[in-house]
Amino acid sequence: MSLRGDGPIEELAVPSGTTVEEHDLVVDGDVLVGGQSTVEFGLRGRNVAIGERVRVGNDIEAEGDCRLDTWCTVDGNVLVGEDAYLGERVTVTGRLMVSGDLDIGDDVSIEEGFEANGWIVIRNPVPTIVFYFIVLSQLLRVGETDAADELAEALADGEDVRDPLLVPRGAEISDDAWRVSTPATVGDDCRLHGNLRAESVRVGERNEVFGSLRAREGITVGAGTVIHGDVTTRGGTVTIEAGARVLGDVSAGDLVVHDGAEIDGSLRARGEMKLVQEAGEGDGDEGDDTRDTDETDESDDTLDTNETDESDDENTEDDGTPEPPHDEPETDEGSADADAEPTASGGSSDKDEDDAGPGRAEGDAAPEGGEDSAEGETTETRADPDAEAT
Repeated sequence: MSLRGDGPIEELAVPSGTTVEEHDLVVDGDVLVGGQSTVEFGLRGRNVAIGERVRVGNDIEAEGDCRLDTWCTVDGNVLVGEDAYLGERVTVTGRLMVSGDLDIGDDVSIEEGFEANGWIVIRNPVPTIVFYFIVLSQLLRVGETDAADELAEALADGEDVRDPLLVPRGAEISDDAWRVSTPATVGDDCRLHGNLRAESVRVGERNEVFGSLRAREGITVGAGTVIHGDVTTRGGTVTIEAGARVLGDVSAGDLVVHDGAEIDGSLRARGEMKLVQEAGEGDGDEGDDTRDTDETDESDDTLDTNETDESDDENTEDDGTPEPPHDEPETDEGSADADAEPTASGGSSDKDEDDAGPGRAEGDAAPEGGEDSAEGETTETRADPDAEAT
């Protein structure tokens, strides 16, 4: 890690499961800190590698190796489970205790003394990253790929590879704020203290951050994450996923809030503001589709039935003739009168009935003519008996 130019660490990466305790930053994997950085916390991890001119504000505890580059300062003790490598002009205000070998440079200051169970070599060790790069490059140059693989396995100690804590060059990490000039990524199930300031911020799921988030670009807050502060970006997009909670205000260029997110403060967006509702999955979608289809079918059937009824009514009005016209009742009345008159006059013969029949038939066609003819026939029938009597 040189003093000039960009370092090999291009972002602040906090692995999953990282927690900040009372005075220490605790990581399950390795810890890599870029040059000219300031870390006010103590560091606890598997292997710890510190760049040039880095200041650590508390103890360092490494289960594996610990490597401190030139001009580093540690305000506390350094406890190493295996080997330790200290560059020249390193200052340790506490005590150095090493379970393995100690490789130490010139002008190293250890105020409370040191103890090593293995070999102690006083020299100027090559910086860790430079040493690894030289060895691997030489092995690959001569075609010893198997040896390069063995070296990589040895560096990993044969254990499962875990994501390291990466702190970029020039970072400031403290209980008050985490300030970096690069993007920042936080894994899952982390517990952090301090306000996070970065170029962009992405926070995973089920985290708890006791501070605010601020970035020049986008910010993403994962599901189940609780932010005890504000979420602010200048012109980027802020995305709050379902189940996340922000206890402060949210200010962004564009804002995307998923259904189920909780924001206790106010929402401000210079551009677009979107509310995203998650669709159902699996059978839920099929059930909804089926329900919609059934409702559509029922409505279509009802509509068709109504249209059919209306069309039948229209056809009935157009095709059907009125009930037998009023002529039929008049014809019946005429026939009834024709039948009643002979009865009232005293009787009728079969001939009269035969004559009345045609009268009724004619009355159907012309009711008035039927009545007159019936009266004439009745009169003639009544006159015949009188003539015979005479």
